[in-house]
Amino acid sequence: MKIVVGLSGGVDSAVAALRLRRQGHELQGLFMANWAEDDSYCTIADDYQDARAVCRELDIPLHRVDFAEQYRQRVFDYFLTEYRAGRTPNPDVLCNREIKFGVCLEHVRRLGGERFATGHYARRVEGAHGVELHKALDHDKDQSYFLHALELPQLHAALFPIGESRKAEIRAEARAAGLPVYDKPDSTGICFIGERPFREFLAQYVSENPGPIETAEGEQIGTHRGLAFYTLGQRGGLEIGGRRGHDEAPWYAARKDLARNTLVAVQGHDHPLMQTQWVKTGPMHWLIDPPRAPFEATVKLRYRQPDQTCRVELQTDGGMEMHFESQQRAVTPGQFAVLYQGTRCLGGAVIESL
Repeated sequence: MKIVVGLSGGVDSAVAALRLRRQGHELQGLFMANWAEDDSYCTIADDYQDARAVCRELDIPLHRVDFAEQYRQRVFDYFLTEYRAGRTPNPDVLCNREIKFGVCLEHVRRLGGERFATGHYARRVEGAHGVELHKALDHDKDQSYFLHALELPQLHAALFPIGESRKAEIRAEARAAGLPVYDKPDSTGICFIGERPFREFLAQYVSENPGPIETAEGEQIGTHRGLAFYTLGQRGGLEIGGRRGHDEAPWYAARKDLARNTLVAVQGHDHPLMQTQWVKTGPMHWLIDPPRAPFEATVKLRYRQPDQTCRVELQTDGGMEMHFESQQRAVTPGQFAVLYQGTRCLGGAVIESL
């Protein structure tokens, strides 16, 4: 097939390209630059040189595209809107749907590509009733959570050549093939923004709006910078310190009262205020035919969380109510609840309320 592989400059996408090259496909590389290169934390320039080195080793052409404008409009604006509303979004989900498998896939088509391959740890399976998204073999690296919002045509066009492998195998294969990125550290941080002091970064775009930090009983114990700068379950950065009448146990962000611009903090990792046994979501994005009756499934309420057993009830607005078998800690509105049955991803939705 004519395949375009998205090359990030890292080892995962490099091995994806290596495997497709060895299989004899007609291959082209595509590097996406989607953030300002003059940013001191951005590694785009170095990553592009690494992608070029991989393409030289594999003897394939490399194209470079800039989707910075589309990224800001389709992903970053949403990211800022959610934070300003006191929620905690996961922009990588939208980045995959709107950029990597959105405008980038359109560019792949213009290059003549029949499929678009990436270095995601996930599996695309041809099931009895069409294409399915499954977890990667390496559950520690599985990225199906970030891919759950793809439309089925996007998933149909995708290839995940490393989804059946473990990370250690990927590095060993890259080293044996002489790929120059075999020992390059994994990238972290927000999609296309990289690793940086996050609070300082967010403060460039979201104004501070100080307000009280209170206990569950209503006692003021501190002042916050703005609800956007705190995540539920957060321990560090509250700057509460020792308080008369309270023990020395650490404080955690437990609730955001948007109407009063108040952050509620509690002591104790498993304080009842940070526990819930159900959530309500926004409209569900399905990768299967939508069920018509309540059903049992497992769910991840955040990336890397072990699967949690739940009962799913459909709502008239297209959302879900999820009732958990066990209490869930620090569930965060704005994050995604992603459903599974076994290894198969069923879809997901934004968490709206607890």
